[in-house]
Amino acid sequence: MSESPMPESPAEKAPTSPAEKAPTRTALALKARARALDAADELAPLRALFALDDTSVYLDGNSLGALPAHVPARIQDVITRQWGELRIRSWSEGDWWTAPERIGDRVAPLVGAGPGQIVVGDSTSVNVFKAVVGAVRLQDTERAAEPARDEILVDATTFPTDGYIAASAARLTGRPVVPVDPGQVLGSLGPRTAVVLLNHVDFRTGRLHDLPGITAAAHEAGALVVWDLCHSAGALPVGLDAHGVDLAVGCTYKYLNGGPGSPAFLYVAERHQSRFDSPLPGWNSHADPFAMDHAYAAADGAVRGRVGTPDILSMLALEASLDVWDGVSVAAVREKSLALTDLFLECVEAYAPKGGPGSVVPLTPAAHAERGSQIALRCAAAPAVMAALIARGIVGDLRRPDVLRFGFTPLYTGFAEVERAARVLGEVLGEVLGEVLGDLEG
Repeated sequence: MSESPMPESPAEKAPTSPAEKAPTRTALALKARARALDAADELAPLRALFALDDTSVYLDGNSLGALPAHVPARIQDVITRQWGELRIRSWSEGDWWTAPERIGDRVAPLVGAGPGQIVVGDSTSVNVFKAVVGAVRLQDTERAAEPARDEILVDATTFPTDGYIAASAARLTGRPVVPVDPGQVLGSLGPRTAVVLLNHVDFRTGRLHDLPGITAAAHEAGALVVWDLCHSAGALPVGLDAHGVDLAVGCTYKYLNGGPGSPAFLYVAERHQSRFDSPLPGWNSHADPFAMDHAYAAADGAVRGRVGTPDILSMLALEASLDVWDGVSVAAVREKSLALTDLFLECVEAYAPKGGPGSVVPLTPAAHAERGSQIALRCAAAPAVMAALIARGIVGDLRRPDVLRFGFTPLYTGFAEVERAARVLGEVLGEVLGEVLGDLEG
């Protein structure tokens, strides 16, 4: 007589995610739709321009963009010919000297700016400092006849360095910092508001803030606005000129794929340039740098945003990287970004466990008008889940303590990759849930 089967333990009966079961009709439909979307994607050929493989899914371009495949050869020329052979002559013959404003003009169309308003150089942090202090000084000169404006409103949910820099700028200018939730900015504007510093896209949640509406309201209140575009430049239309933005900063190593530590950019609207008083007046922003005059005289235009000698190697790597944008419409990038993130949210809903420690809750708004190009999911076991995902070739990142963050770069991310990433996420979450229930049983 055969033995009776042993009753299943609670751990053995642990719920599994839909992704762990044999393919369901829903899963087959999602895979088929992803393939169809890839087939119709006008940006799909751009993936071949990047150094990527098909063994992993790279969803961390909102931290570091992928390497454009042609950049190493371009930098090899910079090192061996321009530096190695021409040496000092490359400042003129290799056009090194004009790189900050020349590359700025290449970034400009990607954020909706006309030429002559963006200079590339320094880090985002340094440019935030220039912009905030410069904005306060603009208020002192442009509104000198008005009652003093002594408050700097700062996004309370901002990337920490923006807050640190704003606090330092406040100490330097004698203005207090007033932290406000981005949703409360409109109600916080008043006659004391001098400058508002906001992130266009929240780095944790991926929420897209209302740049046109907030800029217009700040101007109506007599304030100037500095926008941090680190998570929007290269991912969606910004419209700096169209919306009358005063100053803006942004990095170039995320959606612009400039490489680790590539120089940031500073935008100063043309109408403010003649009065923009940078707190870091270096020799590179002097009207006649090689006069070596001990009296400072600011250059005209965006060049006022320069400080010291440009970082040529990283600067020219960025310039080469920007070639992938030739002929690319930012509107098409935005359309694909929304389609990618829509599909990911739909697949997560289909594949992830419902309830318990293996579940996830989207933090990124569902509304397109409020969504950047990333999806953030709250998960109680986020550190373990992200480690397991990376081990299986799904590369996102973690924001402690409990946020899984996935960035979608339309130039090289495909729809089938999105479906695969969500399916593997469902498998990992199901395993986490099973382990937790097993530990409880044990």
